[in-house]
This record gives sequence, C-alpha cells and structure tokens, in this order.
Amino acid sequence: MFESILCQVTDYDADILESLIELAVEIAREGREGRRVGTLFMLGDERAVLAKSRSLILDPLSGHPEALRHVSDPNLRGTVKELAQLDGAFVVSRDGVVLSACRYLDALASQVQMPLGLGSRHIAAANMSAATNAVGLVVSESAVVRLFCHGRLVGEIIPELWMINRTAQLQGMVKQETFGQLTVLTPKVSRASTSK
Repeated sequence: MFESILCQVTDYDADILESLIELAVEIAREGREGRRVGTLFMLGDERAVLAKSRSLILDPLSGHPEALRHVSDPNLRGTVKELAQLDGAFVVSRDGVVLSACRYLDALASQVQMPLGLGSRHIAAANMSAATNAVGLVVSESAVVRLFCHGRLVGEIIPELWMINRTAQLQGMVKQETFGQLTVLTPKVSRASTSK
C-alpha cells in the first residue's frame, strides 16, 4: 500500500514496515480518549538504538513473551496505543517485535537538517536514524506520520486530505498517492539518482 515509502526504505521487511506504518496511522487518526497523541517508533538496528537510549520509566513491555509483542498482534496494538500517551519512543526489532517502550533517545547527529516547525520528537527520530541504521516513524500531535531514514525525512502520511497544504514539510518535487482517505507524500526521485 505504501509503495513510494517502501521503495525508499529497502533494508526492512515490507510487511513489518507496513504494519508499523498502519499502527502509526491508526494512532494519528484515532488519538486516545478524544485527544491527539504523538509518539515515536524506531524500527531496526535495535542493539544500536537501545545502546543510544535509556528508559524514562520502568519498561511496561519488559518480561512479556516475544510472541505477544509483535506489531501484527491485535492485542499489542491496543497496548501500544495506551502506552503512546506516555513520553518516550518505542524500539521495534527488525523482525517486528516491540522490545521496549518509553525510551529517551540520546543520539545526536550534526548533519541532520530538519524542516522548520517540526518538534523534538522529529529531531530525535532524525538523529537516531542518522546515527544508526534504524528507521524512525513519528506520529505528530497534528495527526501526521513522518518517516525518517538516514537522518532525512523520506515520507509524510496525512490521514485527512484537507491537511496537505497546512502540514507538508517535504521540499522540492513531491509524489502524492491517495488510498481512500489516506494521502502519502514522498520525494520524487529521478531515474538517474535511483540507478547509482
């Protein structure tokens, strides 16, 4: 479904990345108890992400069986939506297992350039994706989901079509795909730059 994003983030299993994107979009659209919720997921390179982060509170996922912590498990999805209200990031393994919640990300990468108007959650995701091989998915409290890979913004998912003009941060030529009420924006990549 998210082909333009999946073709830019090729190091990860498309089914796992798509499942995590769908969860992020659900959080963006539904919020929690009538209010918008922002959160952050770091997918892959889990050892490096865990080494460059620390727990903000006792980890609520610690000790639970791995089979119950997979992003495709519907029961976990409800748990993640509840935990998304707390500060900190979720660390998700390359295989789609949510390893930890409520993590403070310590990574700092000087080469990261962020569009104006994006907050600390976006900066943390961009920095961690630059300092590791992980992909960052940020659910903004403005109900936009943004993907960061190698320290740069590679996609924006806007659940409500009317938000496009207010929230799009991608620079230059943009490819737009619409799936029902969901709009995905990604940078247009020229054929010359993809054949390198």
